[in-house]
Amino acid sequence: MSTVMKLFETAARADRAAIIVARIGLVVVLVWIGGLKAFAYEDEGIVPFVANSPFMSFFYKAPAGEYRQHLNPAGELVPANREWHERNGTYLFAYGLGAVIVAFGVMIALHPFLPQVATVGSFLVFLMSFVTLSFLVTTPECWVPALGSPQHGFPLLDLPGLLVVKDSIMMGAALVTMADSAKAYLRKRNAAAQPALEREVAGVA
Repeated sequence: MSTVMKLFETAARADRAAIIVARIGLVVVLVWIGGLKAFAYEDEGIVPFVANSPFMSFFYKAPAGEYRQHLNPAGELVPANREWHERNGTYLFAYGLGAVIVAFGVMIALHPFLPQVATVGSFLVFLMSFVTLSFLVTTPECWVPALGSPQHGFPLLDLPGLLVVKDSIMMGAALVTMADSAKAYLRKRNAAAQPALEREVAGVA
């Protein structure tokens, strides 16, 4: 057997490891990103996405375009902008969102013990990814702005858009882990029901 074919066979047996890596990756990203919502710079960074989203903008108090005058670059502190974000509800919303995202990560991490909970967690992340990807449509900052260069707009992603589009990978990983957790739950459920079924058959006999 050629070395190339051996490599292909090894790759074909890596499906279980791939699912484990995908699950760990989801948990790490969700808990990490969710935990960062406890910090003001992260809360302020998601304002353009939330303020322009028809699904989330109602959480903020200020009109959608007003945030552009109060953006703080990461690591910079402008007290007047910080006060505006407090009035806007920026931090309060981000704390709640962060808690939800961390909860999703914890749910997926429970796969070895409660695969049914992990199934639900993965499904919720799958749905969350749809909302995140919708930012590509609703958030102008996702695309290179027209500031004089002929290279702007779709399909030229600016940094916020580059961050958002990667959620398509998270969506796929969540779908894979959802299916795997659902299979694990069904196996566990069937294994628990087997002794009762055997006793029932024995009683009939």
